[in-house]
Amino acid sequence: MDKRSLLFVVVLTTAFFGIQSWFDYQRSEERKKTEIVAQEKKSLRQENPPSHQIIADNQLDLLAQQSQFDFVKGDEEFYVLENAYQQLVFSTRGGSLAEINLPQRSPSNQKSIVKEIDIDRQIIAKSPQNAYFPLFPYYSATENGRSLQQDRTLGGYYPLLRRPIVNKEGIQTTTFPPEYYAFNIIGDNPDIAATTYRVTRFETNLIQFEGRTPKGRIIKTFSIPEEKNGPYCLLLDVQIDGDASNLWLTSGVPDVELVGGSYAPLLRYQATKKAAPEVDTIDLPKKEEILVPGIKPNWISNNNGFLGIITDPLANLNSGYKAAQIDGTVLPTRLSLVDPGYQLYPAANYPGYATYLPLKSGLLSFRLFAGPFDENLLKELDALYDNPLTHYNPDYAAAQSIQGWFSFISEPFAKFLFLLMELFYAITHSWAISIVLLTIALRAMMYPLNAWHIRSSMKMQEIAPQVKIVQEKYKKDPRKAQMEVMKLYKESKVNPLTGCFPMLLQMPFLMGMFYLLKSAFPLRGAVFIPGWIDDLAAPDILFTWGQPIWFIGNELHLLPILMGASMFLQQKLTSTLPTDGSPLSDTQKQQKMMGNVMSILFMVMFYNFPSGLNIYFMFSTLLGILQQWWTMQKTKLGKAL
Repeated sequence: MDKRSLLFVVVLTTAFFGIQSWFDYQRSEERKKTEIVAQEKKSLRQENPPSHQIIADNQLDLLAQQSQFDFVKGDEEFYVLENAYQQLVFSTRGGSLAEINLPQRSPSNQKSIVKEIDIDRQIIAKSPQNAYFPLFPYYSATENGRSLQQDRTLGGYYPLLRRPIVNKEGIQTTTFPPEYYAFNIIGDNPDIAATTYRVTRFETNLIQFEGRTPKGRIIKTFSIPEEKNGPYCLLLDVQIDGDASNLWLTSGVPDVELVGGSYAPLLRYQATKKAAPEVDTIDLPKKEEILVPGIKPNWISNNNGFLGIITDPLANLNSGYKAAQIDGTVLPTRLSLVDPGYQLYPAANYPGYATYLPLKSGLLSFRLFAGPFDENLLKELDALYDNPLTHYNPDYAAAQSIQGWFSFISEPFAKFLFLLMELFYAITHSWAISIVLLTIALRAMMYPLNAWHIRSSMKMQEIAPQVKIVQEKYKKDPRKAQMEVMKLYKESKVNPLTGCFPMLLQMPFLMGMFYLLKSAFPLRGAVFIPGWIDDLAAPDILFTWGQPIWFIGNELHLLPILMGASMFLQQKLTSTLPTDGSPLSDTQKQQKMMGNVMSILFMVMFYNFPSGLNIYFMFSTLLGILQQWWTMQKTKLGKAL
């Protein structure tokens, strides 16, 4: 290894440790800020009482007599609160949220960061009756009370929660148990979740429900505060008068999002352990519901890979939490509406997941987040709710993290690369071009290592004929042949292992790019070439057909084919023919075959991967070909001189 390469390796290794140490330092600082999360949450309720107080019993009884809203007997009614970030559809069943619909970004709504994706367009085209928001007629708040709205919007929203499936006549084809509504209350008695609540207050940014169960009275107040309330957030106050044993608050069941071509739900919670908050991932429950006692979550999250829900109690709850899997045939995903005749997305293959927090008697308050798990957005909320005086910070950003066996290595590099990609986006305003620029930057950073690898490979090719002669000479004595080949390597100052070493050093960056481009929320719905690459977080679609083909499906993805072709071209350039016209050695034949196999293997592996990831690997390969050609030309010129 020459001095410049050695110096580069030392500098790069130092940079690796520097990046890792910087992110570890940031995490430690965040932990220090949140050491007394539980105490702060309790003081928050004392220092900053809700803008709406639960009405006293005698006042509530009087209001109930005077209210224009009567108890709904048997019929489910829906009420809507809406702003630029959420359309909240409340049901009188359980006084809960039947729908949480997120407005999609449009010329008239630049606040939303949720973009339209191909699934949205397909459902509008193939099952428009399931693309109305809200799904059923609803009441909106007016100055005089309420107004029944029959007109609903076709498209324009993302349904965060799983919703009932309706036929062309608008009739539900499946039952939807209210126990799976968001922020409903369930108990030992299954009828508790189906309790019919009465609306006692209904304003443009507030709705209050009252319900009576065998255990007592429950008052639930949902509000969207005008001050100090972050995007996609709302407040919930729950007043339980009576026995609250075995009562749980549900999270609801987020609908399916495909991340990197697969379903990747994630359940997490934060709890204070040893005077410091820690975030843990909950193993996805199988058939049985799981109950974890003895832990008091500061918050619990339920996301589908890109979007989800965080339930944050602002007062101490009882210990424990629950998580459950719900059969996909009980709560079908909206994906099942896409070409149902061909069963492209069988409902049984996509179970839902819900989390539950325990309740107790008295007044309980919750901050609820229901929206995109975008790192910048979650950090914005952390900054908004941060209280330096009490060292309180919710650390919602920890609810979403890179997953995988090597996430402890890839996560800091993915964050570093995302910062670079955001910088390029600020300049270009195109995420696709930002990926290309990031690829160029990464290739430039790795130039010395790649050059070292190329030179090592060229030296191996130069002495390949001599290696072949030695192997032929001692073919009856393999051990002697191996010793002579190693001697030849030493005399030629060639080490076969040095060709692998540069690739190992690049692995953290490569894994970081892989996880970054597979799950970064800003790439969801980002368009590069309309009609072909409409979503950088999903595979490109050149054209589609009806009858699906095994593995390929019913869509042609061109980018992975182009990537495989570029890899094939690279290996053709790498495995050059012997200059003396002699046939390829066994080793060279194996290398050529492996190169061809790897090209096909990567094309198959990446066929259903996001287009952003395929763009990166394709351009990285093309830049590798360019560097290979340049290095070979420089070497030939040096020999000629």
